[in-house]
This record gives sequence, structure tokens and C-alpha cells, in this order.
Amino acid sequence: MSRLIILDAGPLGLVTQRRGVAKAEACRTWLAECLRHGAQVIVPAIAYYEVRRELERIPNSRGLERLEAFCQATPERYVPLSDTALRRGCRLWAQARNAGRPTADPSALDCDVLLAAQALTYEGTTEERIIATTNVGHLPQFMAAAHWRDIVP
Repeated sequence: MSRLIILDAGPLGLVTQRRGVAKAEACRTWLAECLRHGAQVIVPAIAYYEVRRELERIPNSRGLERLEAFCQATPERYVPLSDTALRRGCRLWAQARNAGRPTADPSALDCDVLLAAQALTYEGTTEERIIATTNVGHLPQFMAAAHWRDIVP
């Protein structure tokens, strides 16, 4: 069975962090093992946005270079935010609110919902999909999600 691993902003920030940071090295090792075992790894545009905006804010040009290199390392790794995903995100957001399980402040962009919508509308040919994150929190109400350390390669 092929596996699709969708990177949330936490793991994406770790795998693109400078060398020598223990947590980042551990995440890169985990990711390399996942790839070695045949997993496909994608970066949804909304996770890219979350990481890039912070690198722009601090500013960190080397971090921006590492982020771009990682996202472009394979042809289909970066997944743009589509109208289909935006519409799906609207439905997920409304369903979560109506069920009394909001994922963010009503006026917030709500990146978790958009991340889940991108993952759910991705048209790859994988059989298993899981979001790798550093904060499981709200994501499991939409689809499979786990802390990256808990995802066995």
C-alpha cells in the first residue's frame, strides 16, 4: 500500500531548519526513512505559507532558500491551493462550527481546515493519507493525523 504524508507547518519548518539542530535532524532522519520506504511527501500551499511568513518576518534568507529547495526537490511535492480545496475548506469549517468543534477563532484564517481540505482534495494515487504535524489538536476531526514522530516509516 502506498502512503501519502502531508506535511503540516511544524514538520515542514523542522525539515528545512539549519543543520545541527537536534529536533530538526531527527525530523529529517524520519522523513528520509519515510521516503526510503516508498512514501510520497507533499507540502500543501497553506503549510508553505505558514512557514514562509515567519521566515519573511524574522527575516531568514537562508531559511527561505532551504524551504524553496525542499519544496522543489521533487516535481509534485508542492501542492498549490485550489478553488476545490477552498470550497472543501469552507464546508469543513462550517461542519466543525455547527458541531461545536471550532478549530480557530471565527475571524481567523484557520490554516488547519485549509490543510485538511488540501489533503482531502489531493488527486494523487496513494491509498493511505496522513497529516504529519507537531500539534495533533483539531486535525483528526477531518482526517488521519499524527505527530510526525508517531508515524512509522
